[in-house]
Amino acid sequence: MRSARLFLIALTLMAIAPVGAKVMVQETPGAGAGASGPEQYPRNYNSMTGLPYPDQAAMERRNLIVKISNFPPIVRPQSGVNQADLVFEVESESGITRFAAIYRSQAPRHVGSVRSARLLDLELMTMYSAFLAYSGTSIPIQRILWSSPHAGYGFSPLTGDNCEDAGFCRYEQFGVGYEHTLYLDTEQLYRLGTARGINQGYKARGFAFDDQPDIGGQALAEVSINWWGEGNALWQYDSGHGHWLRYTDGVPHFDALDGMQLWADNLIVLQVPHARRPDLFVPGADDESLEVQLWDSGPALVMRDGRWFSGNWLRFSRATTVALQLSHTGSDKPIRLKPGRSWISIVRNLRDVTLSEYLTDIIALGELAPARG
Repeated sequence: MRSARLFLIALTLMAIAPVGAKVMVQETPGAGAGASGPEQYPRNYNSMTGLPYPDQAAMERRNLIVKISNFPPIVRPQSGVNQADLVFEVESESGITRFAAIYRSQAPRHVGSVRSARLLDLELMTMYSAFLAYSGTSIPIQRILWSSPHAGYGFSPLTGDNCEDAGFCRYEQFGVGYEHTLYLDTEQLYRLGTARGINQGYKARGFAFDDQPDIGGQALAEVSINWWGEGNALWQYDSGHGHWLRYTDGVPHFDALDGMQLWADNLIVLQVPHARRPDLFVPGADDESLEVQLWDSGPALVMRDGRWFSGNWLRFSRATTVALQLSHTGSDKPIRLKPGRSWISIVRNLRDVTLSEYLTDIIALGELAPARG
């Protein structure tokens, strides 16, 4: 059997525009009929997917971020992840990752399990002008949320949002801890937002889309991401369906709601500084969380259609609806995503990412993997 040739990514990336600089938007030669963004989108198009909204309700409602657990393994398979337009996967603590799934096109009735908020979620709420649904959070973060412009746009049992009114319901399961039993009916939460008069939809600008991929890039079959040896994700390109399939801990990672393996049309990996906040959390605090500094700019990898591109991410302002822009390394030319769903993995360093032109034998990998409690 042909051994896999692996590429450890060590990139020297050129500087890009400073914060506040005017971003030059160029028309890309040969752009296809499905081209949109990064500044302008057709009125009925979702700026997170580059696709038309499926109906009027989706076009009018607000973006919704739901925090979803990914550890311990007993929380898998999660529910409703495949219905999200965009998913951020971020280190929660000590190499454990958590999902921030953003919904707009679909409003699934069973999403979760829902877990706690982190500092980064306030940045995502700003970027996507979104509701935030979470189980709870630390006192310092809750105080920041209450005193921010986002006060009133967060929903949580911590603040009295319940099953009947807000859609946060407990589904107890044998052997599953209480903290992993909270699920969200997003339709019910949207109804509550409408009743409160705050369910208005906004576009977050930044992504560029095109049916036709950019010229260049390098062939790619597999992406592996490692968070401190604790959390891991393996994505393999399914050329038959034209999207990426997710494996976690060496086994296929499924969605309990639709029974399908987790998938995405685009994979995006961002190198972002992670910092401690001793002003918020005393040394040794049980509720300490990291500040993931998703502002300014940094290096990125973008994968679509079985190819990968080296680039930069830019958030040139922390103003509302200013989301991420992706450009080719050493250029202001936007990287054009495939219209569809994207998965964004945030890492401390791109050295944690391994790219390969060949597929790992997942069955053999599973047989070699140690048992985890």
